[in-house]
Amino acid sequence: MNARTKTAVAVSASLLVACTTVDTPTPPNTLVVSRAAAAPVLDGNAGDAAWAAARPMAVKLSGGANFGGSGETTATLKAVTNGDKIYFLLQYADPTNSTRRGPYQKQGDGTWKKLTDPADKGGDDNTYYEDKWSLIWNINDSIAGFNQNGCAVLCHVGEGKPFGNKYTSKDGELGDMWHMKGSRNGVFGQVDDQYVDATRYDKDKSPNAGRKGDPGGPDYKAFGLVNGKPEFMSKDGKAANGGGTYYVKDGDQVAFDDRKFKSGDEVSSYLVYKLLGDRGDIDVAYRWQNGTWTYEFSRKLATGSKFDVQFTDPGNFVTREGRINIGEESMT
Repeated sequence: MNARTKTAVAVSASLLVACTTVDTPTPPNTLVVSRAAAAPVLDGNAGDAAWAAARPMAVKLSGGANFGGSGETTATLKAVTNGDKIYFLLQYADPTNSTRRGPYQKQGDGTWKKLTDPADKGGDDNTYYEDKWSLIWNINDSIAGFNQNGCAVLCHVGEGKPFGNKYTSKDGELGDMWHMKGSRNGVFGQVDDQYVDATRYDKDKSPNAGRKGDPGGPDYKAFGLVNGKPEFMSKDGKAANGGGTYYVKDGDQVAFDDRKFKSGDEVSSYLVYKLLGDRGDIDVAYRWQNGTWTYEFSRKLATGSKFDVQFTDPGNFVTREGRINIGEESMT
């Protein structure tokens, strides 16, 4: 798809460790975590025996900007645990693989221009963006109303942004946000581990309101035009629309050489960094094939971080509420 999902929401998803067969009825909106004899391999392929034995949960999403113009898709989630880790499989239909995030394009007169959605009212580009999704967990059941209403208690529309802001109502309420960005941290095999607190929106002091990264960033950095040309390019010297990428990995950047590019070529406008420590503790592998996204991701059951939900006691899985957003949400 070529734009973000503006209001993609889903039902709450409790986690329950399976101790019965996959045919046993479970409560509505409950994602059963099966115990796997062998952990799935994170390769973006859902063919592992662990996934075949796991119980799926379907989540219907609507109110989006794209997905073939319907704004709707259905996500399927599975979860298993093995050793000290929990693994998730997420699949959903999407007619396009979107990687073209805010590129610079060389014009016919030799100048460079950043491509933007003409309908963008400020941070909601629905044309030049990436595939994304997010999961939010209620840390220690601290967020009042979240288990019943999910993101509705965190998401605040307006406030200077077309897509709104995320923050909790009170100090001490904390959510663990797993934020997958296909053309940024995903290229390092990582989901950006973030959190949501009670910080209110202020365009100067807290432009991202309560949504913050765990310690271990930065995650990416945009760069501008210098003397009319992009500041960096990838060392392979390829145009993004000619076998290159719409991102530049930190360490691969070199000074821009305008001679390598012709009219119509597109290049990246940002550097991406490998996440460290607390912020980089969620691994992911993903694949888009035949109009369907497949994501496999995992994290340790217990990280010890105050910014993470802890799956230390299988009994606790019942009370951990998940909320999923899928799309190309134009949040930085």
